Amino acid sequence: EINGFENIPTNNTFIIASNHTSFLDPLIVGSIIEVRLNKRIHYIGKKVLFRTLLSRIFHETFGTIPLDSTDKGKSALKIAEVCLKEGKIIGIFPEGMRSKNGNLIEGRTGVARLSLAAKYPVVPIAIKGAFDLMPVGRIIPKFKKEVVVNVGKPMYFDKYYDKKINKKILKTITENIMTNIQGLTN
Repeated sequence: EINGFENIPTNNTFIIASNHTSFLDPLIVGSIIEVRLNKRIHYIGKKVLFRTLLSRIFHETFGTIPLDSTDKGKSALKIAEVCLKEGKIIGIFPEGMRSKNGNLIEGRTGVARLSLAAKYPVVPIAIKGAFDLMPVGRIIPKFKKEVVVNVGKPMYFDKYYDKKINKKILKTITENIMTNIQGLTN
């Protein structure tokens, strides 16, 4: 079930920020957005996802941007910013990892940093039911489970574009995004 698809900007570039409870989350969001807009989502994913040959081929094929924690993700955010300026869609899971219990984890500031640097809106998305379908540690998904995807209205942070970015602004924006995602999970 998809709710709020009309909130997706069809003629603009944007950043998707979604909760992350299952390995299937990028596929679920991608199947909705990519099919309807005919545009690929380029997710930012941890560099560890590229360590095996099969995993590296999979992630390179789908345009995953590797995030190197040794540089605090700065190179991944620069690549994502270039992608946005080329008209591509970027997907980020602000929690930084999959939730082990299905509940929302505190967000990290990467999505706020990217939105401010590239000056593009963030579209919050909540995926409900993916945790029950394929939680962390499960290799084969359960079948006959319902997944609901709720798409929120684009969030614009243009009031911060001309300000000096600091931790307080990044935290405020991140909390705002996470609050919107949490609201969409209800």
